[in-house]
Amino acid sequence: MKAFVAGATGETGRRIVQQLVARNIPVRALVRDQQKAQAIFSPEVELVVGDVLAPESLMAALGDSTVVLCATGAKPSFDPTGPYKVDFEGTKNLVDAAKAKQIEHFILVSSLCVSQFFHPLNLFWLILVWKKQAEEYIHKSGLTYTIVRPGGLKNEDNTDAIIMQGADTLFDGSIPRQKVAQVCVESLFESAASNKIVEIVAKPEATRKSFEELFQGIGNR
Repeated sequence: MKAFVAGATGETGRRIVQQLVARNIPVRALVRDQQKAQAIFSPEVELVVGDVLAPESLMAALGDSTVVLCATGAKPSFDPTGPYKVDFEGTKNLVDAAKAKQIEHFILVSSLCVSQFFHPLNLFWLILVWKKQAEEYIHKSGLTYTIVRPGGLKNEDNTDAIIMQGADTLFDGSIPRQKVAQVCVESLFESAASNKIVEIVAKPEATRKSFEELFQGIGNR
């Protein structure tokens, strides 16, 4: 297995890279700023300069990767096209390149509530709408996928147990980015994670389950 991580220098992406390195999985990290990335990652992480919005760069960037983890996301800005470009068009470009490369598994970090049009987050240039469109594109692509929809993201890890449910069943709650990264990486090893949308939050009172149990508790789409 060789993992390609898009959005690698983001807060969630860098934790995904760290999880992969901890599991001794070779990593190619897609970065726009090599100098910034070198300050973040250990030397064994292979850095490739490129951009999901430059589709012609992605085939070479993927190289000999066998799985893709996409943790890209539009940053808040005054550009009304940001979420469309990053969350939909960029993901679409990466899915197309992954198909051409016959990637074995595509993991997408999405968001809770993407199916709710009248959600406050959609005031940010319809960001949830475009994330949902990206999900649909992956679902129709023919690739083996896992779509991970986390609740509100926290930078600090905690000891809360992960709650995992199927699509459009969780509507509030939060989760540390570290746990999101764990779910993404574990989905590469759990056959029950294939072709599923999983919604995740973390709560102190939740029953602790293994990742195998968590993924097996979710029905296929």
